[in-house]
Amino acid sequence: MRIGYPCINRSIGCTPSRTFRLNSYSDDRLRDTIRANLSCLEKILRYNAQKGLLFFRITSDLVPFASHPVCRFPWQEHFLPVFESLGLYIRNHRFRISLHPDQFVLINTPDTDVLRRSIDELAYHAQLLELMGLDRTARIQIHVGGMYGDKPASIERFIRAYAGLDERIRRHLVIENDDRLYSAADCLAISERTGIPVLFDVFHHAIHNNGEPVREILNTVAKTWSGNDGLPMVDYSSQQEGKRPGAHAEHIEIKDFKRFLKESHPLDLDIMLEIKDKETSALAALSAARNDPRLIT
Repeated sequence: MRIGYPCINRSIGCTPSRTFRLNSYSDDRLRDTIRANLSCLEKILRYNAQKGLLFFRITSDLVPFASHPVCRFPWQEHFLPVFESLGLYIRNHRFRISLHPDQFVLINTPDTDVLRRSIDELAYHAQLLELMGLDRTARIQIHVGGMYGDKPASIERFIRAYAGLDERIRRHLVIENDDRLYSAADCLAISERTGIPVLFDVFHHAIHNNGEPVREILNTVAKTWSGNDGLPMVDYSSQQEGKRPGAHAEHIEIKDFKRFLKESHPLDLDIMLEIKDKETSALAALSAARNDPRLIT
């Protein structure tokens, strides 16, 4: 079991998601921005390795405009040695890596232009993992998408679109239950027909479910992951008090997290904390789990 957090670290004084406006694009600006983002990513990974936070979600903004037609700079070749070095560090320190494209990535859309752009964006994410030499245990998580007034038809479109994706994308994809439209049960039904693993979001399930207890649904979800897929991935958060339903907490509630650890035992998982204070809560969770025999040490 690994514990981690997504995208940025609030302690080290840099961000791996620097970007700029499209109307100010230039190859030089893109090159300089990517260089700074990759340097910051390396600092985050070194911080995490030192602290024992071995699950990390890399920001989608690592390479700005990577899937946009404006981007013609050969960033893949230019930064290949850096990507290879990052990948070696990741493998040597037993990191688990994930990516989560933005909400505009919708492969069940009826709009062919949106579908094309979504596939281009997924191809970029898969390419990042390939450049770092990461195997299929590194994952790209997406939601099923919109409902478009007809949920069964939208599920069918997802299944058809998934089947048509390049294998280099499919081998990394997982689907995640959301808090409004597609429950864990919906994702499991899609998985049964496609073989795509299901990433279980604990917080989303608390908001949108079919009455399944967490322990029960976790055990079912875990069966969608094969040996080559790595451990099942779980997103964990809780409700921010006083905010709209679905607003993620500023800081982890340790009592609730320990309850989840107990509910999930003995199932082995990699846990991504979608908590707003990032590494602060991840370190608190790591401390709370220090006696859990599943934890990688």
